[in-house]
Amino acid sequence: MKDIVHIIKFTRYLWKYYVLVGVFTIVIAILSQLQPLFTKGAVDQITKILTGGKISEFLVVLFAVLIFISDFLQTIFTNISGYFGDILAVKIQSSLSQRYFAHLMTLPQTYFDIEQTGTIINRMNRGIGQIATFINMASNTFLQFVFTTVFTLIVVFYYSWQVALMILILYPIFIYVTTATSDKWRKYQQLINQEQDIASGRFAEVMMQLRVVKSYIQEKTELKVFKKHFNKAVNTTYPQSIYWHKQDVKRRLVLNIIFFIMFVYIFIETEHRVYSIGTMVLLIQYALLIRVPMFNISFLVNQTQRAIANTKDYFAVMAVKSEEDEVNQSAINIKTGKIEFKGVNFSYDPNSMVLNNLNFVLLPGSKTAFVGESGEGKTTITSLILRFYKLDSGQILIDDQDISMYSRSSVRDKIAIVFQDPALFSGTIRENIAYSKPSATDEEIKDAAKAANADEFINKLTDGYDSQIGERGIKLSGGQKQRLAIARAILKDAPILILDEATSSLDNKSEKIVQEALETLMKHRTSLIIAHRLSTIKSVDQIITIKNGQVDEIGTPKELQKSGGIYSKLLSLVDKKNSDSSEKLKSYDIAS
Repeated sequence: MKDIVHIIKFTRYLWKYYVLVGVFTIVIAILSQLQPLFTKGAVDQITKILTGGKISEFLVVLFAVLIFISDFLQTIFTNISGYFGDILAVKIQSSLSQRYFAHLMTLPQTYFDIEQTGTIINRMNRGIGQIATFINMASNTFLQFVFTTVFTLIVVFYYSWQVALMILILYPIFIYVTTATSDKWRKYQQLINQEQDIASGRFAEVMMQLRVVKSYIQEKTELKVFKKHFNKAVNTTYPQSIYWHKQDVKRRLVLNIIFFIMFVYIFIETEHRVYSIGTMVLLIQYALLIRVPMFNISFLVNQTQRAIANTKDYFAVMAVKSEEDEVNQSAINIKTGKIEFKGVNFSYDPNSMVLNNLNFVLLPGSKTAFVGESGEGKTTITSLILRFYKLDSGQILIDDQDISMYSRSSVRDKIAIVFQDPALFSGTIRENIAYSKPSATDEEIKDAAKAANADEFINKLTDGYDSQIGERGIKLSGGQKQRLAIARAILKDAPILILDEATSSLDNKSEKIVQEALETLMKHRTSLIIAHRLSTIKSVDQIITIKNGQVDEIGTPKELQKSGGIYSKLLSLVDKKNSDSSEKLKSYDIAS
């Protein structure tokens, strides 16, 4: 019930559609009550023959016309109501989808470190689709059921309080029998949802890394894993469906017995002349009229159970605290880009410290390379500067300002980043470069591309800057993608730059072009470089080696080359050029 209240709250701006659907539902319910009354009038006229009375042919025809008109109006209003119900459902789906997406964008990085992309998407589709279906059902079916029941009981009570009482008894009995079976059904549904989420999560992973799957000939293995989890969902559906339908037989049997008693009573009373033939027909019609919505209670309960089970994960995601919910923080003002780590401690897992009392200073406009074994926290350092995670203790200062005291968006606005994976989006080259500055002019975009050594290859493409690059830039080479990522960073023109070494996977020719672009990008910016090739960091101002989550050495490349420390050892390993040295270099994420 609390979740339904949330849905209504989120979609209160759609009140006019709720009202329209409600009004037409009431009209349909009223029209459905008129036909038995008109039928009774016609039957009463015709049965006058039995008593020698005079039949009014005009009234018989009039009742027939009224039955036709009420039936026709029901058709019209049912479809109008259905139209507004459909619009309501799709608007609710759109609204909740946007809220879900907007909320996901505010969640901390730790949430996405745990959850699979496919699972997140599946929860949205399942939850929002079920909510839309439920609202549509509630507005079109449930309201009609309620009003039909109320009007039917009023009319039937006027003609026979005994029959009205029997109809009234149906509801508590049927609802009790139905709700008593709900918990077990929902538990089955939760198991089905879990397996489908795992399968969808794996599906998304495979689609994003299909080249890896194909290159290792693992198509059959991945399909086997996918089928395994969906088969578990199917196998759980068997007992769930059997349980549901067994219970439905019991529910319907209760109704059948009560309707049997009701019809026997009506027939006997008519035989004893308590009811006229017309009244008998009227009572039977109303009994049949109430029978349909009564049997639909099973459908209503089924949909309600599905809504509860399938929206549980959706609302669980919506309940996750946004990272900006901590404090109403102001924007940071960064001019020079000086960065200082003071006693920084951080861990992803409380039992395993990644950074331990980390201290260093990066001077404004300097170029600093971080070197260390894999897992020592090089990428973590950049993630902390971007405020993707919260420190366990210590401070990160930019221009002597503690970044935890300022809004994340304002900190990130002053930082440009080029990842090892270019991380492009489907769309045009122009859109990808302008991603860092959507308001950029064509001239600004082209200037950034020229600075990134990308303008030449872009102009050779058929559509130039309007060329479609495919999902994640699949239509471009590695070097071309990297140059677009660099152009994007140049266009942002931020005082701080983070480079997760962008040349490690490129051939020599592409590396040279990209390296030239990077040199342009790093000018007059405080640059942090995660080193993957030692040849690319020879010209940096300082190197910081990380060991056991702490600073091991700080110095210029020349100074550390002679120190006998990590950097010095890595240089000697590069010179050796054998398999043993290559393995050791890999442990430092260094390409040999």
